[in-house]
Amino acid sequence: MAESIYDVIIIGGGPGGYNAAIRAGQLGLKVACVDKGIDGGSTLGGTCLNVGCMPSKALLHASEMFDAAANHFAELGIEVPAPKLNLTQMMAQKATSVGQLTKGIEFLFKKNKVEWLRGTGKITGPGKVEVTGPDGAVAAYECKDIVIATGSLPSNLSGVAVDQGRIVDSTGALSLPEVPKSLVVIGAGIIGLELGSVWRRLGAQVTVIEFLDRITPGMDAEVAKTFQRSLTKQGMTFKLSSKVTGAKASKKGVTVTVEPVAGGDAEAIEADYLLLCVGRRPYTDGLGLESVGIAPDKRGFIETDHWKTSAPHVWAIGDVTHGPMLAHKAEDEAVACIETIAGKAGHVNYGIIPSVVYTSPEVAWVGKTEEELKAEGRAYKTGKFPFTANSRAKINHETEGFAKILADAATDEVLGAHLIGPSVSEMVGEYCVAMEFRAASEDVARTCHPHPTRSEALRQAAMGVEGWTMQA
Repeated sequence: MAESIYDVIIIGGGPGGYNAAIRAGQLGLKVACVDKGIDGGSTLGGTCLNVGCMPSKALLHASEMFDAAANHFAELGIEVPAPKLNLTQMMAQKATSVGQLTKGIEFLFKKNKVEWLRGTGKITGPGKVEVTGPDGAVAAYECKDIVIATGSLPSNLSGVAVDQGRIVDSTGALSLPEVPKSLVVIGAGIIGLELGSVWRRLGAQVTVIEFLDRITPGMDAEVAKTFQRSLTKQGMTFKLSSKVTGAKASKKGVTVTVEPVAGGDAEAIEADYLLLCVGRRPYTDGLGLESVGIAPDKRGFIETDHWKTSAPHVWAIGDVTHGPMLAHKAEDEAVACIETIAGKAGHVNYGIIPSVVYTSPEVAWVGKTEEELKAEGRAYKTGKFPFTANSRAKINHETEGFAKILADAATDEVLGAHLIGPSVSEMVGEYCVAMEFRAASEDVARTCHPHPTRSEALRQAAMGVEGWTMQA
């Protein structure tokens, strides 16, 4: 006999899972969320809150403050003794902030009558979920609908064995016991560059090795080149078109073997630590998918059609499905999936999911890149405005970067926005809204923006689509 019967059981308590559970509770569904915590822990929030988005942003912010105090306060007329790093306290404040967030989800569960089933979930048949608790006890539950929201894990690389000692993944890089004198990062994607940036600011010499001939695949090429120049100027070293064939750890460091992708002599790079960041893979092992006839693809992803899997009343959202592995994408899918289950009209506009790199400068973009539009053969116009000409950025000594807007040549509909500069993570949402309403660049250009603000660069770039930028 099942211990309890629910309308919906959600497996996974990350951004997809916990938002699905909260929305289900709001809609009056009897809902339970199964989550074991990260590494057997006792907190909700999944990778994002515990060992991903939130702790990395805590360290990015703290390291940026440290770098400002060490290198930029004097030019503002603020004279302070050379700052001293207290890494223990920096890690402690990170943990405190993360703890507050995860406890907040517990509060929201209680507020919306969501039951948290602590443990590891497994589907055992249609409408049946088995939960193995932290003590090993197994309980069986029944429901009408099951939502899989188990997220993803760091990807592996042949020849590189992560031990969370000298060779770490993104989780281990959040808790290094010391500032490395030298750090090698494998992978020039968002996660690798963010974490590499943290330790670079705190004093490490950072070398980034990337298989491709460019950094940040998927980012607009012009923005990516500008971004790489900025990071290089800050002290990062890049080895592009290079592949890592092996890594050997010792008590004092790690030796990384690197070869050119096109062929050539291998070289050995010595470092204190090695960070492996070559993407993420869906967490679909051990879920009992075969019990309901679901077969993930070769990469482990679950095929869906409007979040429906091939099995009746079994749904999947977030990183276990195709598309960008982003918390906000999972959250949007969570709401749409639950609203569909509840008989409402769920919708996600996959063409308007923004991406952000939280380095300094920040990078944010949404919609089509120039490369994508050229490949489609779509005629477009470009408006571009540099932060060097933005009054607020100039006053704040944050003039690096630009805003670039792409619009349809015939209709002027905004097709993409690509931003690199100060606080652009907070500004890209303006273009998400504009694109959701299929606005023209002229709509943004003729909308009053407060002065002086960095956001004026977005307006000026929109003016530039029709050639009437006024401040540059």
